[in-house]
Amino acid sequence: MDTTKTPAPNAAEADTTPVALEKTETTQPAEAAADSAATDEVTDADLDDEALAEDEAEDREPSHVGSAAFAIVAAGLGVVALSGSWVAGIVSERASIAARLELTQAADANAQIAAQFVDPWHTTAMVNGIFSALALIVATFVLALPAFSSPERTLPTWVRSVSWAGIGLGALGILLFVLMYFDLLLAIPKAAGAGA
Repeated sequence: MDTTKTPAPNAAEADTTPVALEKTETTQPAEAAADSAATDEVTDADLDDEALAEDEAEDREPSHVGSAAFAIVAAGLGVVALSGSWVAGIVSERASIAARLELTQAADANAQIAAQFVDPWHTTAMVNGIFSALALIVATFVLALPAFSSPERTLPTWVRSVSWAGIGLGALGILLFVLMYFDLLLAIPKAAGAGA
């Protein structure tokens, strides 16, 4: 009896099968490494895009909303100072009533004129002068603001124009305040027959 065995016809195929398995096992880590490299590239690209977006956000011009609002407020205060306000009217009426209450029955005509005309006139001038000073301060603050921030920051043209208008109106209001308060604009009326 022959004890040697002859290989089966499929034995060669059985030997090559593990080799094929090894090849597939080695290709799978290579594909996984390629996938992770692609993922790393995408992640790096995403990070670069985010960093670029942050840099663009920092490089963008500021909106100047606050400066524009303050410039408009300054111009509005200047207009109110020149045209008069309800605050000036109320304070003027109060000064007139207080001056009349202090009058006596024996007061002469000049004292009555001062109580009914001069005191309210000066009070109105003072309130309008306060509004003018506020307009001047706010407009000057808006124009000086870029000097205290980054040197390359400039205000839009229309904001600077409105601020200069606020400065002009404020200066004119202060000039009118001085003329009114010290009776340089109009002389105080005097009674003709008052005592010397």
